[in-house]
Amino acid sequence: MAQAPAKAPQPEKQSGGAHGGGRARAAAHGGFWALTLGSIGVVYGDIGTSPLYAFKESFAHVLQDGTAATREEVLGIISLIFWALMIVVTLKYIILVMQMDNKGEGGTLSLMALAQRALGRRTPLLFIVGVAGASMFYGDALITPAISVLSAVEGLRAVPSLEGRIDPFVLPIAIGILVGLFAIQARGTGVMGRFFGPITTVWFITMGALGAVQVAANPSVLQALMPSHAIAFMIEHRFLTFIVLGSVFLAVTGAEALYADMGHFGRRPIRFAWVVLVLPALTLNYLGQGAFVIGQLDALNAEYALARDAARAVGAETFHFEFSPFFEMAPEVLRLPLVILATAATVIASQAVISGAFSLTQQAIQLGLLPRMEIRRTSETQAGQIYMPQINWLLLAGVLVLTLAFGSSTRLAAAYGISITGEMLMSTFMMFIVIWKMWKRPVALAAAIVAPFVVIELIFLASNLQRVWSGGFVPLLLAGGLIITIWTWVRGTRLLAETTRRDEPLAKLFETLAHHPPHRVRGAAIFLTGDPDIAPAALMHNLKHNQVLHEQIIILTVKTINAPRAPENERVKVEDYMPDVKRVILTFGFMETPNVVKALTEARKHGLKFDIMKTSFFLSRRTIVPSEKSGMPLWQDHLFIFLARNATNATDFFHIPSGRAVELGNQVLV
Repeated sequence: MAQAPAKAPQPEKQSGGAHGGGRARAAAHGGFWALTLGSIGVVYGDIGTSPLYAFKESFAHVLQDGTAATREEVLGIISLIFWALMIVVTLKYIILVMQMDNKGEGGTLSLMALAQRALGRRTPLLFIVGVAGASMFYGDALITPAISVLSAVEGLRAVPSLEGRIDPFVLPIAIGILVGLFAIQARGTGVMGRFFGPITTVWFITMGALGAVQVAANPSVLQALMPSHAIAFMIEHRFLTFIVLGSVFLAVTGAEALYADMGHFGRRPIRFAWVVLVLPALTLNYLGQGAFVIGQLDALNAEYALARDAARAVGAETFHFEFSPFFEMAPEVLRLPLVILATAATVIASQAVISGAFSLTQQAIQLGLLPRMEIRRTSETQAGQIYMPQINWLLLAGVLVLTLAFGSSTRLAAAYGISITGEMLMSTFMMFIVIWKMWKRPVALAAAIVAPFVVIELIFLASNLQRVWSGGFVPLLLAGGLIITIWTWVRGTRLLAETTRRDEPLAKLFETLAHHPPHRVRGAAIFLTGDPDIAPAALMHNLKHNQVLHEQIIILTVKTINAPRAPENERVKVEDYMPDVKRVILTFGFMETPNVVKALTEARKHGLKFDIMKTSFFLSRRTIVPSEKSGMPLWQDHLFIFLARNATNATDFFHIPSGRAVELGNQVLV
């Protein structure tokens, strides 16, 4: 999800006998370790910061139940967290979903395209499911930076020398870090990104070591690895379990990054990092927090009772109980360095989610789900490193509003989880289609495979939905707004395309021009059009107003296919339409940047001759006017027009030299 290499690099083939083969193996070996280290920093940043708040929030529900917390309850919570990691992350994502790559790429929209290919068509239901899953990701992109950075900075309260004095500064420090994080996005993460893997690796090793110390002091906590403790907790507590599961789910947030970033790092490095480092470190840390709490149970119960009674004495309905087992189980001398390391880890996790939002938006634009937006490349060598100013500042505004409105990681936890469980459910539905249609398994077997995940995710979703009025409405409103935006854009562009199809057919135009030839001027003219069979509006306006045609005419269409990258043999298609007219179709994948000039340069290999310095690009700019007979409600007309007016112009989006571009416009009723 972060700005990483667009594809896992493959080792170069070597020749020269045994020595050449040894170099090839060494290159592959070195590449694997580099990708593994990179995946630890980018893929696992989000799930790696969950121990800061997941167990704390889960245990808080037990304390609030009104009775003293017990050892069995602590073991039950740890068991629930461990088996959530095993079932949701290991079984679903590591083993199953990562097998469903779309030509090496992953992510919600990649999975939607794969499922569409498996069905052989785009169905409305599948489209809605894919769009809903993608929309819910943005809720994660807003809440992850806020809750992660806040939870790390709140660790300063556990530093003895700062205790009682740092509270007024926690929120300002967190806001300063978040503003700085978004401010540096335009510079790219090429230099800083080199440290992501090493820092996050140190973070996981530190987490594991902290937990191991506590487990060694109280080895009986290892009993929590038995599923019987999770089952016993659910049987005994029933409705409380339902509430606790909403916080347990925080332990698996970020699991979707394993699939989304598969194209950047490859399947094997991500799986290896999970099995060898990430899962053991997370398990040890959660066990360590459990062991620490068991050792402090009497004191914790007493402190909570005092805080509750004090609140009741002054008539307060709610009160804030400060307790952070993650930081408090560390030796006092190490707490400040641990807070600094935790803050660095949360910044990296936030960076990964922000970059994921850029990548997802780029895919949505290429698939025609959103209007064109400015996309800047921040690296000449890594295709995955992009920056989108509009998305960046919108995310910053949303993150700051959430941080100021909720004020603490505990309150933000109430808003977290709903969007991610929804996204996971959408991916499970598409997973069913792939197993059934693409893997050609019987429908009953496909249903049996996904049924356990559906049940678990529905339980998690239902548990999180009870938090709607406590803040869970935020990601739901955001997802709803994005779904309406995407629906409006797709519907509006379809209606606009139907309007343009009524324009002059290209064949008829040139048939007319053959009988009444206009004046010809020197040079080449490239006319961009969405439909290669319809005369471009810019061409019609040029004839009408200037009454000339260039010596060489190129009718250019840019297409995006439902694949991450277009095959090289399908990139350029050149057709001799007439002796002095060529029709060119450029094809890109939804994860590629449509650089028209670069692709046209490649088209010279296909016989296309033109001098870029003597070529003019003619583009059509339509001014859309709302109409009562458009086929959409008037409010949707106005929303579509707003989106169209704020879209990045085609010159910038297709990387056309501004000095060679001519825009000709007209009004269209939609």
